[in-house]
Amino acid sequence: MSELPSLETLNTLGTGLLPSLIGIRFTHADKGLLRSELTVRPELLAPNGFLHAASVIALADTTCGYGTRMLLPEEANGFTTIELKSNHLSTAREGLITCEARVVHSGRTTQVWDAEVRAPTGKIMALFRCTQAVLYPRD
Repeated sequence: MSELPSLETLNTLGTGLLPSLIGIRFTHADKGLLRSELTVRPELLAPNGFLHAASVIALADTTCGYGTRMLLPEEANGFTTIELKSNHLSTAREGLITCEARVVHSGRTTQVWDAEVRAPTGKIMALFRCTQAVLYPRD
């Protein structure tokens, strides 16, 4: 694995794409551990006035995905999410939510990541797990 990207690099990687459109910001990056945050705003709410589950999933999946990218084997040329699961335990209507993602397994063909999304109060809002397929160039 090469040198870890800076937070500035991570935060500009998604410019013009979903991560920047919804406002995901990375606050910590280490091998196998990433932290991010998202400010809850009206555009991210569901019609019931609570944070849309897809907003929470986007935060968790993006954080795990950026972590996966940082641990790819040198000969790999990408990855894709092949499975994800989320358990939503609470929600938010405003404030700053945070995500912490940790690698569980980093292999040649797959990676598994767990993440916790927390409400502005620090209470766990969602538990998330995803499996990423590591992609290689075709001969």
